[in-house]
Amino acid sequence: MPYKEKDILKQLSDPKTQRKAFEAVVRQYGEILYWKIRRIVLTHEDANDVLQNTFVKAWVNLADFRNLSKLSTWLYRIAVNESLDFLRKKKNLQDVSVDEAAGVANMLMADEFFDGDEAQALLQQAIASLPDVQRTVFTLRYYDNMKYSEMSKVLHTSEGALKASYHIAVQKVTAYVKERE
Repeated sequence: MPYKEKDILKQLSDPKTQRKAFEAVVRQYGEILYWKIRRIVLTHEDANDVLQNTFVKAWVNLADFRNLSKLSTWLYRIAVNESLDFLRKKKNLQDVSVDEAAGVANMLMADEFFDGDEAQALLQQAIASLPDVQRTVFTLRYYDNMKYSEMSKVLHTSEGALKASYHIAVQKVTAYVKERE
């Protein structure tokens, strides 16, 4: 059952109830964060690893949460940063070549957790071909319908820059798909 944020924040600040409250946060946001992460890192195993790192980082830095933003925004920021850090470590932060992007579709179709069709695999292939910032902005906007104002808080970027990145990403994805139809 979803909790009221002010209630959970109060419990998170009390050492006696902190662990149980954090377990509730994990239950509340685990699946949502998993899918945000999965759309950035692509594979189930990598998404699980990044999700675990996200919650570990949130737990370790719980005392640093100053309630300046919503708890969900803080968690999304950690999840996106952990996803991008993961990609950097894998040297995938640069633009993905056409051959590597084509491999994404094959990898997804072979993934037992991917339940999409070839059109969805082609879309993922197109998204994988985007530069990191455009890929992240596109993913947050297209899949999560995140508002630019919230995205700005998560990514620490102006709304105008995010709108431009999204617009360019949409053009690139559209062109990529049209070329392969």
